[in-house]
Amino acid sequence: MTTFLRDTVTVFRREITPSLREPVGLLFEMGQPLLFLFLFGTLLDGAVGSSWQWFVPGILVMMCLTGPMSAGYYLLVELIGGSTERMMVTPLNRTAMLVGMAMKAMAVLFAQSVLIIVLAVPLGFELHLAGVVAGLLLLMVFGVGLGAFSFVLALRSAPDGTLFYTVSQMLLFPLLLLSGVLLPLDTGPGWLRVAGGLNPVTHIVHAERALFSGQVLSLPVLYGSVAAAAVAAIGLFLGTRAMRRGV
Repeated sequence: MTTFLRDTVTVFRREITPSLREPVGLLFEMGQPLLFLFLFGTLLDGAVGSSWQWFVPGILVMMCLTGPMSAGYYLLVELIGGSTERMMVTPLNRTAMLVGMAMKAMAVLFAQSVLIIVLAVPLGFELHLAGVVAGLLLLMVFGVGLGAFSFVLALRSAPDGTLFYTVSQMLLFPLLLLSGVLLPLDTGPGWLRVAGGLNPVTHIVHAERALFSGQVLSLPVLYGSVAAAAVAAIGLFLGTRAMRRGV
């Protein structure tokens, strides 16, 4: 096992253990996605073609945005408590620290995504296994990048956290609304469609919907893969640099 992989596993185990000890908290986090799935999704039934193939991927992208972006909150708590400073003096690889912490959020997201998909099948969601697996992998890549960005915000906003809360809230909702997660942007005004096209999350959403419909080899999947890889690469670069500079 390489040093990087060993350090990643070490940090991941440290992060995931508290969640495994309190699984009830994970169920509470499912409240909002389940409400959107059963209530909002039902309202869209027939309004956007195959509504479940359209809506379920959007729900998963929404979870991917809120989960990893909130991962920085837990880092912020540790920064205030001083435990992160103790980790920083260890010889752990800084990028491995970022990936390990982000993978904790990804493990939670993966479990929640599987539950959402299983519950959506009786509602009419058609399961294309290869596309679903590829879609989940794409979300993992995207989520690692988002998690790294949230860690950068947490490091920059310690100890009071004002910057983290302000920036994360200002970014989260525009990214969601301009991506077409909940409602299609096709019928919106021109400026809205242009803004949506500049939003990398839009391409992730289109890729997920194509994959979950079984269109594994398509242009939306290519564009979404490039967007996810770019977010992951930039996030890990900025996060590693911030970690190396110290708290």
